[in-house]
Amino acid sequence: MESYATDLLTALAVVMNGVPQGLLSLLLGFAAFPTAIAFLIGAAGSFAFNSVATISFQAETIAVAGKLGSTPRERMSLVFWGALFLLIPSSLGLNEKIVEVIGPVIVNAMMAGVGVMLALVSIDMLEAEKYSGISSMVVALATWFITFDLAKTVIISVIAATIVFNIMKKYGKVEAQDLCVDESRERLTLGNIEWKIWKYPKILVSGLALACLNIGANISFGKITGSIANTSANIDHLAIYSSLADMGSTFFGGGPVEAIISGTATAPHPVGASILMMLIMAAILFFKLLPVLGRYVHSSAISGLLFVLGVFVTFISNIQAAISLAPAAQGPFGFSPWGMAIGATVIVSARWNPFYGLLAGVAIKLIFGL
Repeated sequence: MESYATDLLTALAVVMNGVPQGLLSLLLGFAAFPTAIAFLIGAAGSFAFNSVATISFQAETIAVAGKLGSTPRERMSLVFWGALFLLIPSSLGLNEKIVEVIGPVIVNAMMAGVGVMLALVSIDMLEAEKYSGISSMVVALATWFITFDLAKTVIISVIAATIVFNIMKKYGKVEAQDLCVDESRERLTLGNIEWKIWKYPKILVSGLALACLNIGANISFGKITGSIANTSANIDHLAIYSSLADMGSTFFGGGPVEAIISGTATAPHPVGASILMMLIMAAILFFKLLPVLGRYVHSSAISGLLFVLGVFVTFISNIQAAISLAPAAQGPFGFSPWGMAIGATVIVSARWNPFYGLLAGVAIKLIFGL
């Protein structure tokens, strides 16, 4: 009985970690209610494949979708098509083959570029409302430096910034704007996907960018979760149910959910805990509890989370991996072909999108015959 209680507690901890990132999804125009469909599909996929890999709100994909898309409909379209583009090779068992062809150096450099993109997005969010933004940033950095615990950093910084914002709002120092929710969207809606993507190259390219990002994220986060649970996570299975989840969610107006590094992997029954976590999150979304929180949370409250996630978790980890996997070079590393490939991939991914970043890195590899 005690082991099942532990399963429940770990599932609840992962739910708590996902809530602030769910608020980021609301901020960008994705509705919470239809996103419950994604979590139900994720739970079904985890059960069907006996997979420990959990899907939930993932800040990287949400933030990149927000940057690449200008309107909620555009963002839902590029998430939908990106999921479809990823579903095809995943169904054929080709995910890891694609990474082998591109090369792990370039894939890690792409993920490092995404980290830079997240950090830049966090600065823009901070400047939107400086009281909650600065509070979020200061508390997030302090919590991270003290604990090195991302879950605590997420929860404490968002709560602190939200308290500051609501106090300032009460005394008339800030206006009640840019809150993370549009309650009129909290229902199943149709007409969210642009089907004629050949007329909209931006959606096509952005969909490919998200597919590239999630190939890297699935392999990285899925394998880490599997290693924590002392088992092997099948990345193609993970990509299949995460892609179907995205397609089902965005078709009805919801947001993306992707692979995460999940604490449910430490539970006595990791598959059961993962399924339980996704079912709990689905219930929260079905009962419209997340938008209730969104009434009080300003978008800037999430800036500290994105900065820590972008700089210290995503960028540093992946740039270190990319450089360590590349052959050693004589003289300054930036003058070597591998240094140029890594640098170009990072900068192009951060400035434009991960798909262009991969193309830049692969092009330099081909030029120098790496």
